[in-house]
Amino acid sequence: MEFKYTYNKPTNYTSAGSIVNQEQIIDGANKTNSNNNNDINNNPKLFSQLKIKNMKLKNRIVVSPMCQYSSNDGHFNDWHFSHYSNFAKGGASLVFIEATSVLPEGRITYGDAGLWKDSQIDGLKRIVDFSHEFDTKIGIQLGHAGRKGSSIPLFLEGARNSNSIPSNDPSGNGWNVYAPSSIAWSDKMSIPIEMTIKDIENVIESFKNAAIRSIKAGIDFIEIHGAHGYLINQFLSSTSNKRTDSYGGSFNGRIKLLVEIIKAVRSVWSSDKPLGVRISVEEWVENENGWNLEESIKLSEILESLDVDLIDVTTGGNNSQQKITSKPLYQVPFAQEIKQSILKRSGKLLVSSVGLITTANEAESILQSNSSDLILFGRAFLRNPFLPIEFAHQLKLRIDYTLQYQPSRIRYTN
Repeated sequence: MEFKYTYNKPTNYTSAGSIVNQEQIIDGANKTNSNNNNDINNNPKLFSQLKIKNMKLKNRIVVSPMCQYSSNDGHFNDWHFSHYSNFAKGGASLVFIEATSVLPEGRITYGDAGLWKDSQIDGLKRIVDFSHEFDTKIGIQLGHAGRKGSSIPLFLEGARNSNSIPSNDPSGNGWNVYAPSSIAWSDKMSIPIEMTIKDIENVIESFKNAAIRSIKAGIDFIEIHGAHGYLINQFLSSTSNKRTDSYGGSFNGRIKLLVEIIKAVRSVWSSDKPLGVRISVEEWVENENGWNLEESIKLSEILESLDVDLIDVTTGGNNSQQKITSKPLYQVPFAQEIKQSILKRSGKLLVSSVGLITTANEAESILQSNSSDLILFGRAFLRNPFLPIEFAHQLKLRIDYTLQYQPSRIRYTN
Protein backbone atom coordinates (compact mmCIF):
# COMPACT_ATOMS: atom_id res chain seq x y z
CA MET A 1 0.00 0.00 0.00
CA GLU A 2 1.25 3.48 -0.86
CA PHE A 3 2.53 5.60 2.04
CA LYS A 4 1.42 9.22 2.47
CA TYR A 5 1.50 11.55 5.46
CA THR A 6 -2.21 11.95 6.18
CA TYR A 7 -1.86 14.36 9.12
CA ASN A 8 -0.44 17.82 9.67
CA LYS A 9 3.21 17.79 10.61
CA PRO A 10 4.30 19.57 13.79
CA THR A 11 4.83 23.33 13.70
CA ASN A 12 8.39 24.23 12.62
CA TYR A 13 9.11 20.69 11.42
CA THR A 14 10.69 20.71 7.97
CA SER A 15 12.03 17.37 6.72
CA ALA A 16 14.72 14.81 7.42
CA GLY A 17 18.15 16.28 6.79
CA SER A 18 17.13 19.94 7.27
CA ILE A 19 18.52 22.24 9.95
CA VAL A 20 15.97 22.61 12.72
CA ASN A 21 13.56 25.54 12.32
CA GLN A 22 15.64 27.67 10.02
CA GLU A 23 15.69 29.13 6.54
CA GLN A 24 18.98 28.60 4.75
CA ILE A 25 21.01 29.86 1.82
CA ILE A 26 19.15 29.63 -1.48
CA ASP A 27 20.69 30.90 -4.70
CA GLY A 28 23.28 32.76 -2.66
CA ALA A 29 20.72 34.89 -0.79
CA ASN A 30 21.05 34.82 3.00
CA LYS A 31 17.81 34.34 4.89
CA THR A 32 17.53 34.13 8.66
CA ASN A 33 14.90 33.10 11.14
CA SER A 34 14.89 35.41 14.14
CA ASN A 35 13.30 32.73 16.30
CA ASN A 36 16.33 30.49 15.98
CA ASN A 37 19.35 30.88 18.22
CA ASN A 38 21.75 29.67 15.54
CA ASP A 39 23.29 32.27 13.24
CA ILE A 40 22.81 31.05 9.66
CA ASN A 41 26.25 32.36 8.70
CA ASN A 42 27.80 29.99 11.22
CA ASN A 43 25.99 26.93 9.92
CA PRO A 44 27.90 24.42 7.82
CA LYS A 45 27.52 24.87 4.10
CA LEU A 46 27.00 21.11 3.87
CA PHE A 47 23.52 21.64 5.33
CA SER A 48 22.63 24.75 3.33
CA GLN A 49 19.98 24.70 0.66
CA LEU A 50 20.64 24.95 -3.06
CA LYS A 51 18.22 25.69 -5.86
CA ILE A 52 18.92 24.27 -9.31
CA LYS A 53 16.31 25.38 -11.83
CA ASN A 54 12.95 24.29 -10.36
CA MET A 55 14.52 21.90 -7.84
CA LYS A 56 15.30 23.03 -4.28
CA LEU A 57 17.67 20.83 -2.29
CA LYS A 58 17.52 20.91 1.51
CA ASN A 59 21.25 20.19 1.90
CA ARG A 60 24.32 19.45 -0.23
CA ILE A 61 24.46 15.72 0.62
CA VAL A 62 23.74 13.57 -2.43
CA VAL A 63 23.62 9.80 -2.97
CA SER A 64 25.85 8.92 -5.90
CA PRO A 65 24.54 6.50 -8.56
CA MET A 66 25.51 2.96 -7.53
CA CYS A 67 24.66 -0.09 -9.61
CA GLN A 68 22.67 -2.75 -7.77
CA TYR A 69 22.60 -5.39 -10.53
CA SER A 70 19.29 -6.61 -9.13
CA SER A 71 16.82 -6.05 -11.96
CA ASN A 72 15.03 -8.59 -14.09
CA ASP A 73 14.69 -7.34 -17.66
CA GLY A 74 15.53 -3.85 -16.45
CA HIS A 75 12.59 -3.54 -14.02
CA PHE A 76 12.82 -1.89 -10.60
CA ASN A 77 11.60 -4.17 -7.82
CA ASP A 78 11.30 -4.49 -4.04
CA TRP A 79 15.07 -4.48 -3.59
CA HIS A 80 15.33 -1.10 -5.29
CA PHE A 81 12.43 0.30 -3.29
CA SER A 82 13.98 -0.81 0.00
CA HIS A 83 17.43 0.40 -1.04
CA TYR A 84 16.47 3.90 -2.18
CA SER A 85 13.75 4.55 0.40
CA ASN A 86 16.33 4.28 3.19
CA PHE A 87 18.28 7.21 1.76
CA ALA A 88 15.11 9.30 1.61
CA LYS A 89 14.28 8.53 5.23
CA GLY A 90 17.90 9.23 6.14
CA GLY A 91 17.78 12.84 4.97
CA ALA A 92 19.68 12.93 1.67
CA SER A 93 18.61 15.93 -0.40
CA LEU A 94 19.02 14.17 -3.75
CA VAL A 95 19.27 10.47 -4.52
CA PHE A 96 20.57 9.35 -7.89
CA ILE A 97 19.10 6.13 -9.21
CA GLU A 98 21.81 3.79 -10.48
CA ALA A 99 23.05 3.77 -14.06
CA THR A 100 19.88 3.02 -16.00
CA SER A 101 20.27 1.74 -19.52
CA VAL A 102 18.45 3.28 -22.45
CA LEU A 103 18.69 0.04 -24.46
CA PRO A 104 18.89 -3.65 -23.46
CA GLU A 105 22.26 -3.99 -25.21
CA GLY A 106 23.40 -0.87 -23.35
CA ARG A 107 23.36 -2.61 -19.97
CA ILE A 108 26.58 -3.23 -18.08
CA THR A 109 25.20 -6.55 -16.83
CA TYR A 110 22.01 -8.56 -17.22
CA GLY A 111 20.97 -7.26 -13.77
CA ASP A 112 21.01 -3.58 -14.75
CA ALA A 113 18.03 -1.27 -14.41
CA GLY A 114 16.54 0.10 -17.61
CA LEU A 115 14.13 2.60 -19.11
CA TRP A 116 13.90 1.30 -22.65
CA LYS A 117 10.23 0.31 -22.38
CA ASP A 118 7.14 1.62 -20.64
CA SER A 119 6.69 -1.35 -18.30
CA GLN A 120 9.81 -0.18 -16.45
CA ILE A 121 8.20 3.12 -15.38
CA ASP A 122 5.92 1.98 -12.55
CA GLY A 123 8.61 0.47 -10.32
CA LEU A 124 10.65 3.63 -10.64
CA LYS A 125 7.67 5.89 -9.98
CA ARG A 126 6.94 4.04 -6.75
CA ILE A 127 10.44 4.97 -5.49
CA VAL A 128 10.04 8.58 -6.60
CA ASP A 129 6.62 9.06 -5.00
CA PHE A 130 7.74 7.61 -1.67
CA SER A 131 10.92 9.70 -1.59
CA HIS A 132 9.01 12.90 -2.28
CA GLU A 133 7.08 12.40 0.97
CA PHE A 134 10.39 13.12 2.75
CA ASP A 135 11.33 16.10 0.55
CA THR A 136 14.06 14.05 -1.09
CA LYS A 137 14.51 14.65 -4.79
CA ILE A 138 15.24 11.78 -7.17
CA GLY A 139 17.67 11.95 -10.04
CA ILE A 140 18.38 9.25 -12.57
CA GLN A 141 21.60 8.46 -14.39
CA LEU A 142 20.85 7.48 -17.98
CA GLY A 143 23.56 5.59 -19.78
CA HIS A 144 24.80 3.03 -22.26
CA ALA A 145 27.68 0.68 -21.43
CA GLY A 146 29.08 0.30 -24.94
CA ARG A 147 32.04 -2.09 -25.04
CA LYS A 148 31.86 -2.65 -21.26
CA GLY A 149 28.45 -4.30 -21.54
CA SER A 150 27.51 -7.98 -21.24
CA SER A 151 29.54 -8.20 -18.05
CA ILE A 152 29.16 -10.15 -14.81
CA PRO A 153 27.56 -8.39 -11.80
CA LEU A 154 30.26 -6.94 -9.58
CA PHE A 155 29.59 -9.14 -6.55
CA LEU A 156 29.57 -12.50 -8.41
CA GLU A 157 32.42 -14.87 -9.22
CA GLY A 158 34.35 -13.90 -12.32
CA ALA A 159 33.50 -10.21 -12.16
CA ARG A 160 36.83 -9.15 -10.73
CA ASN A 161 38.58 -10.73 -13.70
CA SER A 162 36.73 -8.37 -16.03
CA ASN A 163 35.34 -11.21 -18.12
CA SER A 164 32.56 -10.59 -20.61
CA ILE A 165 29.69 -13.02 -21.03
CA PRO A 166 29.77 -14.21 -24.67
CA SER A 167 26.74 -13.40 -26.79
CA ASN A 168 26.15 -17.12 -27.37
CA ASP A 169 26.43 -18.11 -23.71
CA PRO A 170 23.87 -20.83 -22.82
CA SER A 171 22.65 -18.75 -19.87
CA GLY A 172 21.20 -16.18 -22.25
CA ASN A 173 22.84 -13.45 -20.16
CA GLY A 174 25.21 -12.22 -22.87
CA TRP A 175 24.83 -10.09 -25.99
CA ASN A 176 26.80 -8.34 -28.71
CA VAL A 177 28.43 -5.13 -27.51
CA TYR A 178 28.87 -1.94 -29.52
CA ALA A 179 31.40 0.88 -29.41
CA PRO A 180 32.78 3.73 -31.52
CA SER A 181 35.58 1.42 -32.70
CA SER A 182 36.27 -2.32 -32.58
CA ILE A 183 38.65 -2.07 -29.64
CA ALA A 184 38.05 -4.23 -26.57
CA TRP A 185 38.49 -2.72 -23.11
CA SER A 186 40.84 -5.59 -22.24
CA ASP A 187 41.90 -8.94 -23.65
CA LYS A 188 39.36 -10.64 -21.39
CA MET A 189 36.40 -8.69 -22.71
CA SER A 190 34.47 -8.99 -25.96
CA ILE A 191 35.61 -7.16 -29.06
CA PRO A 192 32.82 -4.66 -29.78
CA ILE A 193 31.06 -4.11 -33.06
CA GLU A 194 31.87 -0.68 -34.51
CA MET A 195 28.69 1.36 -34.54
CA THR A 196 27.12 2.51 -37.77
CA ILE A 197 25.52 5.93 -38.12
CA LYS A 198 22.16 4.21 -37.78
CA ASP A 199 23.32 2.61 -34.51
CA ILE A 200 24.39 6.02 -33.22
CA GLU A 201 21.09 7.61 -34.19
CA ASN A 202 19.25 4.81 -32.39
CA VAL A 203 21.22 5.47 -29.19
CA ILE A 204 20.45 9.20 -29.34
CA GLU A 205 16.75 8.52 -29.83
CA SER A 206 16.81 6.02 -26.98
CA PHE A 207 18.21 8.61 -24.56
CA LYS A 208 15.37 10.91 -25.61
CA ASN A 209 12.77 8.18 -25.05
CA ALA A 210 14.24 7.33 -21.65
CA ALA A 211 13.98 11.01 -20.71
CA ILE A 212 10.28 10.92 -21.62
CA ARG A 213 9.80 7.88 -19.39
CA SER A 214 11.70 9.68 -16.62
CA ILE A 215 9.15 12.49 -16.80
CA LYS A 216 6.31 9.98 -16.48
CA ALA A 217 8.03 8.50 -13.42
CA GLY A 218 8.25 11.94 -11.77
CA ILE A 219 12.05 12.19 -11.85
CA ASP A 220 13.46 15.55 -10.68
CA PHE A 221 16.91 15.49 -12.26
CA ILE A 222 18.47 13.69 -15.22
CA GLU A 223 22.19 12.96 -15.35
CA ILE A 224 23.71 11.73 -18.61
CA HIS A 225 26.45 9.19 -17.90
CA GLY A 226 29.55 10.14 -19.86
CA ALA A 227 32.12 8.64 -17.50
CA HIS A 228 33.86 5.46 -16.29
CA GLY A 229 34.56 4.06 -19.71
CA TYR A 230 30.99 3.60 -20.87
CA LEU A 231 29.76 4.47 -24.36
CA ILE A 232 29.87 8.27 -24.26
CA ASN A 233 33.28 8.17 -22.55
CA GLN A 234 34.45 5.78 -25.28
CA PHE A 235 33.49 8.35 -27.91
CA LEU A 236 35.17 11.20 -26.02
CA SER A 237 38.57 9.53 -25.75
CA SER A 238 41.03 9.17 -28.61
CA THR A 239 42.27 5.92 -27.05
CA SER A 240 38.94 4.20 -27.71
CA ASN A 241 37.58 6.27 -30.60
CA LYS A 242 39.48 5.74 -33.85
CA ARG A 243 36.64 6.73 -36.16
CA THR A 244 37.34 8.74 -39.29
CA ASP A 245 33.81 10.07 -39.77
CA SER A 246 32.14 13.06 -38.08
CA TYR A 247 31.95 11.22 -34.74
CA GLY A 248 35.72 10.80 -34.37
CA GLY A 249 39.07 12.43 -34.90
CA SER A 250 39.02 15.99 -33.63
CA PHE A 251 37.78 17.18 -30.23
CA ASN A 252 34.55 18.40 -31.83
CA GLY A 253 34.08 15.07 -33.55
CA ARG A 254 34.63 13.04 -30.37
CA ILE A 255 32.16 15.13 -28.33
CA LYS A 256 29.52 15.05 -31.06
CA LEU A 257 27.61 12.07 -29.66
CA LEU A 258 27.37 13.66 -26.22
CA VAL A 259 26.27 16.99 -27.69
CA GLU A 260 23.54 15.33 -29.75
CA ILE A 261 22.32 13.29 -26.78
CA ILE A 262 22.08 16.44 -24.65
CA LYS A 263 20.10 18.21 -27.36
CA ALA A 264 17.78 15.22 -27.75
CA VAL A 265 17.16 15.00 -24.01
CA ARG A 266 16.62 18.76 -23.70
CA SER A 267 14.05 18.60 -26.51
CA VAL A 268 11.72 16.76 -24.09
CA TRP A 269 13.21 17.64 -20.70
CA SER A 270 12.07 21.25 -20.26
CA SER A 271 14.55 24.04 -19.58
CA ASP A 272 13.20 24.59 -16.05
CA LYS A 273 14.29 21.08 -15.07
CA PRO A 274 17.90 20.42 -13.98
CA LEU A 275 20.18 18.43 -16.25
CA GLY A 276 23.65 17.13 -15.44
CA VAL A 277 26.47 15.26 -17.14
CA ARG A 278 29.00 13.00 -15.42
CA ILE A 279 32.40 12.80 -17.08
CA SER A 280 35.73 11.21 -16.24
CA VAL A 281 37.92 14.30 -16.48
CA GLU A 282 41.17 12.31 -16.46
CA GLU A 283 41.88 8.94 -18.07
CA TRP A 284 44.98 8.19 -15.94
CA VAL A 285 47.08 6.79 -18.78
CA GLU A 286 50.56 7.90 -19.80
CA ASN A 287 51.82 8.39 -23.34
CA GLU A 288 48.47 7.46 -24.92
CA ASN A 289 46.93 10.91 -25.38
CA GLY A 290 43.84 9.97 -23.38
CA TRP A 291 41.01 12.27 -22.37
CA ASN A 292 42.34 14.84 -19.90
CA LEU A 293 41.58 17.83 -17.69
CA GLU A 294 42.30 20.37 -20.42
CA GLU A 295 39.70 18.81 -22.72
CA SER A 296 37.28 18.52 -19.78
CA ILE A 297 37.55 22.25 -19.05
CA LYS A 298 36.91 22.98 -22.71
CA LEU A 299 33.92 20.64 -22.68
CA SER A 300 32.47 22.23 -19.53
CA GLU A 301 31.98 25.55 -21.32
CA ILE A 302 30.19 23.79 -24.17
CA LEU A 303 27.98 21.91 -21.71
CA GLU A 304 26.85 25.17 -20.14
CA SER A 305 26.01 26.58 -23.57
CA LEU A 306 23.76 23.54 -24.08
CA ASP A 307 21.75 24.32 -20.90
CA VAL A 308 23.47 21.73 -18.73
CA ASP A 309 23.29 22.75 -15.06
CA LEU A 310 25.81 20.44 -13.37
CA ILE A 311 29.04 18.71 -14.29
CA ASP A 312 29.60 15.67 -12.07
CA VAL A 313 33.37 15.23 -11.84
CA THR A 314 34.93 11.79 -11.59
CA THR A 315 37.91 10.08 -13.24
CA GLY A 316 39.10 6.89 -14.90
CA GLY A 317 37.40 3.76 -16.15
CA ASN A 318 38.05 3.97 -19.88
CA ASN A 319 41.40 2.21 -20.10
CA SER A 320 42.58 -1.07 -18.62
CA GLN A 321 46.10 0.42 -18.42
CA GLN A 322 45.01 3.22 -16.11
CA LYS A 323 47.19 3.91 -13.09
CA ILE A 324 45.15 5.49 -10.30
CA THR A 325 46.47 6.25 -6.85
CA SER A 326 43.32 6.23 -4.74
CA LYS A 327 43.36 8.19 -1.51
CA PRO A 328 40.88 10.38 0.37
CA LEU A 329 39.61 13.27 -1.76
CA TYR A 330 41.82 12.22 -4.69
CA GLN A 331 39.35 13.48 -7.29
CA VAL A 332 38.61 16.81 -5.61
CA PRO A 333 41.53 18.70 -7.24
CA PHE A 334 40.01 17.94 -10.65
CA ALA A 335 36.63 19.29 -9.55
CA GLN A 336 38.36 22.37 -8.15
CA GLU A 337 40.12 23.01 -11.47
CA ILE A 338 36.83 22.71 -13.33
CA LYS A 339 35.07 24.98 -10.83
CA GLN A 340 37.75 27.65 -10.95
CA SER A 341 37.70 27.66 -14.76
CA ILE A 342 33.95 28.23 -14.64
CA LEU A 343 34.29 31.10 -12.15
CA LYS A 344 37.01 32.75 -14.24
CA ARG A 345 34.67 33.01 -17.19
CA SER A 346 31.77 34.03 -14.91
CA GLY A 347 29.91 30.86 -15.73
CA LYS A 348 27.03 29.41 -13.75
CA LEU A 349 27.64 25.69 -14.30
CA LEU A 350 27.57 23.84 -10.97
CA VAL A 351 30.17 21.23 -10.02
CA SER A 352 29.94 18.12 -7.84
CA SER A 353 32.70 16.09 -6.21
CA VAL A 354 32.72 12.36 -5.55
CA GLY A 355 35.21 9.71 -4.46
CA LEU A 356 36.52 8.65 -1.02
CA ILE A 357 34.91 11.56 0.80
CA THR A 358 33.89 10.05 4.12
CA THR A 359 33.58 12.69 6.85
CA ALA A 360 31.53 15.83 7.39
CA ASN A 361 34.66 17.95 7.78
CA GLU A 362 36.07 16.69 4.49
CA ALA A 363 32.84 17.52 2.70
CA GLU A 364 32.58 20.92 4.38
CA SER A 365 36.15 21.82 3.44
CA ILE A 366 35.41 21.08 -0.23
CA LEU A 367 32.39 23.36 -0.20
CA GLN A 368 34.07 26.12 1.78
CA SER A 369 37.04 26.17 -0.60
CA ASN A 370 34.60 26.68 -3.48
CA SER A 371 35.84 23.49 -5.14
CA SER A 372 32.32 22.12 -5.61
CA ASP A 373 28.66 22.94 -5.04
CA LEU A 374 27.44 19.44 -4.16
CA ILE A 375 29.07 16.40 -2.59
CA LEU A 376 28.18 12.91 -3.80
CA PHE A 377 28.70 9.95 -1.49
CA GLY A 378 28.65 6.31 -2.56
CA ARG A 379 30.09 3.62 -0.30
CA ALA A 380 29.59 5.82 2.75
CA PHE A 381 25.83 5.68 2.14
CA LEU A 382 25.94 1.91 1.71
CA ARG A 383 27.57 1.65 5.11
CA ASN A 384 25.11 4.10 6.66
CA PRO A 385 21.93 5.10 4.80
CA PHE A 386 21.36 7.72 7.52
CA LEU A 387 24.64 9.46 6.70
CA PRO A 388 23.23 13.02 7.01
CA ILE A 389 22.37 12.27 10.63
CA GLU A 390 25.91 11.03 11.26
CA PHE A 391 27.34 14.15 9.61
CA ALA A 392 25.09 16.36 11.74
CA HIS A 393 26.40 14.55 14.84
CA GLN A 394 29.99 15.11 13.70
CA LEU A 395 29.26 18.83 13.28
CA LYS A 396 27.16 19.02 16.48
CA LEU A 397 24.29 20.40 14.44
CA ARG A 398 20.60 19.89 15.13
CA ILE A 399 18.69 18.63 12.13
CA ASP A 400 15.24 17.16 11.72
CA TYR A 401 14.95 13.40 11.40
CA THR A 402 12.24 11.52 9.58
CA LEU A 403 9.14 12.37 11.60
CA GLN A 404 8.63 8.85 12.93
CA TYR A 405 12.26 8.83 14.14
CA GLN A 406 12.27 12.28 15.77
CA PRO A 407 12.23 10.84 19.33
CA SER A 408 15.75 9.48 18.72
CA ARG A 409 17.20 12.87 17.82
CA ILE A 410 20.28 13.92 19.75
CA ARG A 411 20.10 17.43 21.20
CA TYR A 412 23.20 19.55 21.52
CA THR A 413 23.56 22.47 23.91
CA ASN A 414 25.74 25.50 23.30
